[in-house]
Amino acid sequence: MEKEKNKGFAAAFSERIPIAGPSITEVEINCVIDAVKNGWYNNAFEHILRFEEAFSNAVDRKYAVSLPSCTAGIHLALSALNIGPGDEVIVPDCTWIASCAPVNYVGATPVFADIDKNTWCISGNSIEDCVSSNTKAVIAVNLYGNMPDWDDILRIARKYNLFIIEDAAESIGSLYRGRPAGSFGDCSVFSFHGSKTLTTGEGGMFVCNDKKMYDRINKLRDHGRVPGDVMFNNDEIGYKYKMSPIQAALGHAQLSRLSELVAMKRRIFSWYKERTAAIEEITLNPDSDNVFNSYWMSTAILNASTQLNKTILIPMLRDSGIDVRPFFNPLSLIPAYSRTAQAKAARERNHVAHSISPWGINLPSSLVMTESDTDRVVTVLLELIQKKL
Repeated sequence: MEKEKNKGFAAAFSERIPIAGPSITEVEINCVIDAVKNGWYNNAFEHILRFEEAFSNAVDRKYAVSLPSCTAGIHLALSALNIGPGDEVIVPDCTWIASCAPVNYVGATPVFADIDKNTWCISGNSIEDCVSSNTKAVIAVNLYGNMPDWDDILRIARKYNLFIIEDAAESIGSLYRGRPAGSFGDCSVFSFHGSKTLTTGEGGMFVCNDKKMYDRINKLRDHGRVPGDVMFNNDEIGYKYKMSPIQAALGHAQLSRLSELVAMKRRIFSWYKERTAAIEEITLNPDSDNVFNSYWMSTAILNASTQLNKTILIPMLRDSGIDVRPFFNPLSLIPAYSRTAQAKAARERNHVAHSISPWGINLPSSLVMTESDTDRVVTVLLELIQKKL
């Protein structure tokens, strides 16, 4: 009886359409097996160094440091830039909290800028509105695979002498004017979470072109120990931010398939675009001649006329076996920040973020999606819209 019950549960689960997930082949499996068998003793750093070198080349940076998460990369970047109490760091209002939380880790103050309606990424005009005498840096997020107006952001950075951290967590494989995501700003960070286009299960990467910053990051991520020190003479307190050889082997294998993985993401988006083209109530991810979008997440914004904000719509889709997730809430609204003075100011200022977010959902975008899965998602979504209209 118990077996039948579990069998039924498994069958029901298999019919769900997942929101995100990787593509794993024999290429990855064989690399991980090699790391498990041979990635020890004199070979302990071999897979890590291979991955870091290949990754830096892929994103046109001189240096790469593998990490346990993208969040760790932002934390290390802020620490290396000596940003701390009394300093302000501008972040987009609409992003995952991980883009912002490290600002609090170092004791600085996050300032929430609006997003651009044409990119959903941080707005150059809003950055200028947020700059004060205490502003030291901007964390610019390539949201859902798209990229902001980097020409404008870099111009503003030069004008106000600001550090730029590119949060490329969601944009591996994207291009801005032919330049890869991860090649902008003073440094860039990536995520390899299990939901990302390229995954190591958990993990991240820091990249930059400055040797001093690279050396500083390497020291901070290893408990404040100078690289190469074998006597454990740590001269400051640092962090334990490292990636394992097994994760690096998986990442390196995934990187060898990057063009294939991005093509799969873009194909999924093209299926959604074709099927929603005639549905006036749905707007998908913005498009631009300047950006080659890797479409980590295919995202839909519904018209307010549908009366289906994300709070109403998401449970309905999940009840239909379709896993979706909300467009990121404005940080200025979430409980972690909503009572701060900066959040209150942002709610008055950031009209685009607060008008788009309530009506946005991320559609299933896993790398095991099929065209028939897309048919099902759009069919159910259209039925829900028509019931409301």
